[in-house]
Amino acid sequence: MAFQAHHLSSLHSLHLCIASPSCLVRSPRSTAPIRRTKSLRLRIRSSSDDDYYIDAPVSVGDGFSFGGGKYSEEPSPSDEWFEKGNIVKAHPVLGSGKKASDPIFGLKMGAGSQASDDLFRWFCIESGSPDNHSVILIHGFPSQAYSYRKVLPVLSKKYHAIAFDWLGFGFSDKPQPKYGFDYTLDEYVSSFGSLINELVTDKVSLVVQGYFSPVVVKYASSHQEKIKDLILLNPPLTAKHANLPSALSIFSNFLLGEIFSQDPLRASDKALTSCGPYQMKEDDAMVYRRPYLTSGSSGFALNAISRSMKKELKKYVEEMRTILTDKDWKVQTTICWGERDRWLSYDGVEDFCKRSNHKLLKLPMAGHHVQEDCGEELGQVINGVLSRRVRI
Repeated sequence: MAFQAHHLSSLHSLHLCIASPSCLVRSPRSTAPIRRTKSLRLRIRSSSDDDYYIDAPVSVGDGFSFGGGKYSEEPSPSDEWFEKGNIVKAHPVLGSGKKASDPIFGLKMGAGSQASDDLFRWFCIESGSPDNHSVILIHGFPSQAYSYRKVLPVLSKKYHAIAFDWLGFGFSDKPQPKYGFDYTLDEYVSSFGSLINELVTDKVSLVVQGYFSPVVVKYASSHQEKIKDLILLNPPLTAKHANLPSALSIFSNFLLGEIFSQDPLRASDKALTSCGPYQMKEDDAMVYRRPYLTSGSSGFALNAISRSMKKELKKYVEEMRTILTDKDWKVQTTICWGERDRWLSYDGVEDFCKRSNHKLLKLPMAGHHVQEDCGEELGQVINGVLSRRVRI
């Protein structure tokens, strides 16, 4: 069945099915690779009681459905990607332990919007031998680990490459705000630290794209001994970069933001294609849209983090600039810049790199999401940086 866009008159009319992956998690601080011994097949689960769920299946009778986000009964690219990954549990769930309700009408939320009982669940995908040096690939806002699908096989020849979905994105947990995770940038810093502790025990190299760069740099500033290299892909480096583009700031608006964040076309397609030359193929679009089609929790998370970014990004960008220019910063740092970025201007980037004495690599054909526009080329660039073979 072909995908069709629906116009939503109110959030009350939303109905989205819940995805409930069955998974096996790796034990804390294990040095073994992330191995799956049980199928992670995504499945849609029906509600077992008569209460109204905002992300309930059609059988509950709320009258609106995307059919669980599936285009047909055949395996989708989203299913295939999910099958390749694993769930890693990291970072404690805080709060009262109460069940989440939606922020508009106070309706009971389904499992997709509830935090787990102990630790958050992160979707991770790995490639390459775990005996090799680990490289963590960190997606930007808004995106998914899927954006590194072309980079992973290139790095896997020499490195142990791992990509993950941030909380609130892709197949990772998306708890309702105020029920264990509020999507503040400080929470992202601390939760990222918890995840790193579960994924690796030795020194690691970090590759981070876009608006999550300040979060990772703040973590790195307190853990320099754990990091071999830091590669930033189109990070917000200047004061002008601290303002979200309209394609993202719209999700933080009162009421309108709640509505638009539930629109899979606006939340995924437009957000990814408005920032550079990237032309999204339908198979890729199916993966990026899927979280917004299968649970209203993705939209609520997008709305919450957009508000946090709008409120906190300026401070975080200033802190990042201070950290990267500080004489005590010892991590080998490289800035990779897609020159066709429509969101972040190149003005001031070169001056910053010269002043801070960091390497600057320019990719003429890439936009904001460098890994989408030039995945294989970026993989080779990362290889070169890590092996110190890149000439500046």
